[in-house]
Amino acid sequence: MFERHHKRATNPRTPLARPLFAIGLIFVASAGVGYAGTRLLSDDVAFTRGVPPSSETVTKPPRPPLDRALYDAKLKALANDPRLSATTTDTSATATRPFLWPAEAPYPLGGALLPFNRIVAYYGNYLSTGMGVLGEYSHDEMIAKLKATVALWQAADPSTPVIPAIDYIAVTAQGSAGKDGKYRLRMPDSEIQQALDDAREVNGIVILDVQVGKSTLQDELPLLADFLRLPQVHLAIDPEFAMHGAAPGTVIGSFDAKDINYAAQFLAELVDTYNLPPKILIVHRFTEDMVTRASMIKPLPEVQIVMDMDGWGDQAKKINTYQRVIYSEPVQFTGFKLFYKNDLKPPSTGMMTPVQVLKLAPKPIFIQYQ
Repeated sequence: MFERHHKRATNPRTPLARPLFAIGLIFVASAGVGYAGTRLLSDDVAFTRGVPPSSETVTKPPRPPLDRALYDAKLKALANDPRLSATTTDTSATATRPFLWPAEAPYPLGGALLPFNRIVAYYGNYLSTGMGVLGEYSHDEMIAKLKATVALWQAADPSTPVIPAIDYIAVTAQGSAGKDGKYRLRMPDSEIQQALDDAREVNGIVILDVQVGKSTLQDELPLLADFLRLPQVHLAIDPEFAMHGAAPGTVIGSFDAKDINYAAQFLAELVDTYNLPPKILIVHRFTEDMVTRASMIKPLPEVQIVMDMDGWGDQAKKINTYQRVIYSEPVQFTGFKLFYKNDLKPPSTGMMTPVQVLKLAPKPIFIQYQ
């Protein structure tokens, strides 16, 4: 069963002519920011969209060292598997299941955010009230709500610093083809700059979310290069709206491992060219078919990959989906999405709390609110 949710943008600042999808076809199956001292955001960056990384000489200061012992200890704690404890005496049937977590992946370069921090992100588009909290609330309300949510997560897990994030949909899937027939709309630089400004206000990071429609990552990501080269800007890609024939909102789309690896390699080249701390690449997922050949996805020292369970529903269904599509196909890190409205629809008895989410195995290191 699928549910379609889209609303015409009603933000009085810049109403859109085309509807934006508010996470269409969402369903749940029943079964230390950057380098120390780095200025987070620039007020006067001049952007030229579509210009690839230049070959200009860049002064590259030495990278901070990675504490591998702490990194390993954090991964072990995130796995949330009692068998990893030296004192475990578990003799149940679960003791014989395979060890899937921590997932095998290369050590990141120094300056990596994960798993040393947890990221709590507010998601949406400023021009639509139906796509998430970024457009649903006024600026002041949204900022206050994000700060309060970050405090809740910090209290739930005091051992892991929480970094707030503005997760802005920079390329939105559309119900209409548009002039080029690509069923997507690119946001203007001024809107993305607003995300940068909001992140600076909460001393956080920015995540640029991309819904390609019938376009491709190869066509869309280079247009965001001048934003993604900033040390505090990261990337999310949404397979749900990567279409292969049908229009967005009619069926669930998909990305293959080769698409995700392309995005990772694109980010890795920016990291290398500009001597950046590792980037984070978030991949949305709530069905098996949304990501094909997941075992072929390759995390890189320059790029940390998060598989984010973003289906909505009652608590049991969300947990089941997390176990089925995230736990069972380990990549590197995991995320979990919470919906202020859709997670409350009957038969739900309430949205999951931070304490409840932290009982999952593995524990999500990325939390997203819509």
